[in-house]
Amino acid sequence: MTDVTTTTGVAAGVDDDTTGVRPGAAEPPGTTPETASPAKPGRDWGRWPVAVSVSVIAVLWLIPTLGLLVTSFRPRELVDTSGWWTVFTDLGDGGQWTLQNYRDVLDAGGFGNSFLNSLAVTVPATVLPITIAAFAAYAFTWMEFPGRQVLFAAVVGLMVVPLQMSLIPILQLYTSGFRVAGVPIIPDLDLNGTLLAVWLAHTGFGLPLATYMLRNYIGGLPRSLIESAKVDGAGHFTTFTRLVLPLSTPILASFAIFQFLWVWNDLLVALVFLGGEQDVRVVTQALRELNGSRGQAWHLLTAGAFVSMVLPLVVFFSLQRYFVSGLTAGAVKE
Repeated sequence: MTDVTTTTGVAAGVDDDTTGVRPGAAEPPGTTPETASPAKPGRDWGRWPVAVSVSVIAVLWLIPTLGLLVTSFRPRELVDTSGWWTVFTDLGDGGQWTLQNYRDVLDAGGFGNSFLNSLAVTVPATVLPITIAAFAAYAFTWMEFPGRQVLFAAVVGLMVVPLQMSLIPILQLYTSGFRVAGVPIIPDLDLNGTLLAVWLAHTGFGLPLATYMLRNYIGGLPRSLIESAKVDGAGHFTTFTRLVLPLSTPILASFAIFQFLWVWNDLLVALVFLGGEQDVRVVTQALRELNGSRGQAWHLLTAGAFVSMVLPLVVFFSLQRYFVSGLTAGAVKE
């Protein structure tokens, strides 16, 4: 009876597994889930709609940019008489291409000075809000003080205030100060027309978003790191500068990209607080004047636009490896 049972069990073990491996036995070395059960081709169909949608959006975004790029290399007479897409009928025709537009832009009076003015405005207006917001975000996250949550909610609430509504009050503050019942609270600073005026304006406009982003990121750091620093005798300043700041590089770089692009491409704030004088105008003001009073020189505007893109592109591609990780960090709590 024992022999029959054993023989039956062995036979069943062989018949049930056509690969020669007994049921329940370990898989041979080198076998992976992918090789053991390959994915069916039908499972990849769900990715096609996403890929197609992204491709269509990318093409729609690139077509206007391509048109501007082609136009910037075309002579004025061809720009006025034919569309930019006509160049593709005969790409080898040298009469369709010229560098004169770029020469005219670079030789335009004051354009180089405007480029330097934009740089002088953008760099401090990017560094200041990041620095202040980093200290504020650490305080809101790891320091205990009365009214912390209320103050943070008030700072975040400032993000819903339209920038345009605050331009005139700030301008009046710069030129006339602030008084309550005739008593001067803030004296007349006479800042209008100075770089400091536009630095402070961009810093104030960028602080709420910067504080919100940095607070979410810093709040996602492991509490054990901060507590370990306290056990080792580190104060708040040491913990912030030597531990939190190095770990916050991705979010700092991400906001730096946002703020730099916003300030560099700004026209309204610069026009209000700096004015349109030749010695203080920025790149966006110079581009507006390149177009002429009746928009008759927009072939120069396309070339000037690409000249003004050089520095923002360098900044973006230098920091883009931090961009996605900085934006997504802190979004999910582990």
